Amino acid sequence: MDRQNYRPRIIDKTIEEYLSAFGAVCIEGPKWCGKTWTSSYHSKSEIYIGDPAGNFQNRRLAELSPDLVLEGATPRLIDEWQDVPSLWDAVRYKVDQRPQKGQFLLTGSATPNHKGILHSGAGRIARLRMRPMSLWETGDSSGKVSLKELCHGQLVPVLTGDVALQKLIELIIRGGWPGSLELSIEQAALLPAEYLDAVINDDVYRMDGIKRDTQKMRLLLRSLARNESTTVTNKTLMKDIKAIDDEEIDINTVSSYLDVFQRLFITDNQPPFASGIRSSIRVKQSEKRHFSDPSLACALLKATPSGLLGDLETLGFLFEALCERDLRIYAEAFQGQLYHYQDYRNREIDAVIELPDGEWCAFEIKLGANQIDAAAENLLAIKSQFEADPKGKPPAVLCVLCGLSNAAYKRPDGVFVVPITALKD
Repeated sequence: MDRQNYRPRIIDKTIEEYLSAFGAVCIEGPKWCGKTWTSSYHSKSEIYIGDPAGNFQNRRLAELSPDLVLEGATPRLIDEWQDVPSLWDAVRYKVDQRPQKGQFLLTGSATPNHKGILHSGAGRIARLRMRPMSLWETGDSSGKVSLKELCHGQLVPVLTGDVALQKLIELIIRGGWPGSLELSIEQAALLPAEYLDAVINDDVYRMDGIKRDTQKMRLLLRSLARNESTTVTNKTLMKDIKAIDDEEIDINTVSSYLDVFQRLFITDNQPPFASGIRSSIRVKQSEKRHFSDPSLACALLKATPSGLLGDLETLGFLFEALCERDLRIYAEAFQGQLYHYQDYRNREIDAVIELPDGEWCAFEIKLGANQIDAAAENLLAIKSQFEADPKGKPPAVLCVLCGLSNAAYKRPDGVFVVPITALKD
């Protein structure tokens, strides 16, 4: 690869740290998010298992003699290793035999079943999740506010500039795919639709050789798009398909297909937050539904800039998905974890970031500046709720993350306000 043209990714530092600590690192994530490009940047030799040259000779060689494809300067990249699952054990064995750090980089766009894999690789092969690009990585955020510093209560007030609603819509539709950055919005909108077609028509079967009903998979994907950024249950998804698409799908099929989407990294759900709260408040345990990139939901909904301008409710959910994608990428750069919060008192927090020391920060996400006051009131009310509970642990930081604000600042009530287009890790 031409290293001079490499666009840096936030995960780069983490990859270097993991290579210095483990014998091998496996980078997983959706197709086209940049795994191969980034892994190649950090490697000194490489082999591409999915290369069709010579009638897929690399794949056949890996199947016949996995040890041979591991030979080369280290770190050695083994791209799309899951096409030959036995490579996992070969890498683990090689790391055991040659106890050096940073020997291999594996990339995978699907989590295979465990058939043919004898060992977990624990202690030898570390896993990293890579996602599409954040606004900071694509150059669409000024990076004037560091999430890490913000989560420690540090923010220097700064004007961040006006952002047009039309621009935010285009960022959502385009998504964080590296291949879309230089395209027009009309061209960029084609990529996520093609992505879904490629995954459903090819990768779903190649993953484990099981034939599935692709029509029902598409119906479920459309239902997920209609319920983006919500905590709907599997049963609700089943009913949604029946009500809107007039098709029958049973609950077991829904569960099975959702597992497939997760294994192919199409979805990237937001888990519920409870572990850091030692209170008596009953917390709901529903995941918040997300695609790995909001552009996938746009493609399934056939969303256009004009269409989203006329449907601000849907736009609000998609904007929330954009923000939570970026929050997860930024937080993981400093070992933070992204959650959401819901309890049985009907209190909700859009995003929760738990820090390595157990402290947590609460974020409300609002598209318009006119919603900031209400969002701040909600955050303060929830903080008071935990302060009043003897076992409660209140959030250390309260923040409203917004789209149409031209400044990052701290309100008199202590709540921070930060535009998503000013944030970085």
